[in-house]
Amino acid sequence: MNAFSQEKNFIDLPYLETSAKCDTLVTPDRIFLKIVISEKDTKGKISVEELETTMNESLKKLGINTQTQLTLKDLASNYKKYLLKQQDIQKTKNYILVVYDSKVAGKVLAELEEIGISNVTLEKTEYSKINEMFLPLKQKAVVKAKNQANYMAEALNQKIGNAIFISDLKTVVDRNNNSNFELQEVVVVGYSNRNKQNYVPIDIEFEKIRIESQIYIKFKIE
Repeated sequence: MNAFSQEKNFIDLPYLETSAKCDTLVTPDRIFLKIVISEKDTKGKISVEELETTMNESLKKLGINTQTQLTLKDLASNYKKYLLKQQDIQKTKNYILVVYDSKVAGKVLAELEEIGISNVTLEKTEYSKINEMFLPLKQKAVVKAKNQANYMAEALNQKIGNAIFISDLKTVVDRNNNSNFELQEVVVVGYSNRNKQNYVPIDIEFEKIRIESQIYIKFKIE
């Protein structure tokens, strides 16, 4: 049987077509924070090198492995120099810190603010097992499509048969990331210098990541 006759037979079959999608929400378990350390923040009183050393020690106190969790944002801009008043050059460094839950993120904010580093923003969030979510979602979408097809066929006193065409339309991962999101929102409102020692970060969650799978199926009508 040639390809043309195969295609013709497929088209001549009575069929019902439907699409379905399934989604789920997962809590990010990799939170990337952008940390900017700059001499400008201390009006040039503390060098970038000193801030960097202090930051490294402070993060280690929180149980963070700075060798694996802290990296320069880009090596090309290891030191970015800004010319102020033509003579005053102040240096800055950009880092990316990855933490694994929002409570630790809150502790990082408090600790960095304690040492004079407050320029911290959310770079992105990820879910480490996201690839494992795709196939179960596709399967649920297929089951949903079959149920829809059965429901429609029953209204016509007919039955659906085997699937004769299946298309995986798309898989969407919506992280809703906003690099301008200020992480100061993680810190408890009213947090001030006088109660830093008693500060306990609240247990909150970052916005969940939405994973969606959509499929399209043609079922033969018996």
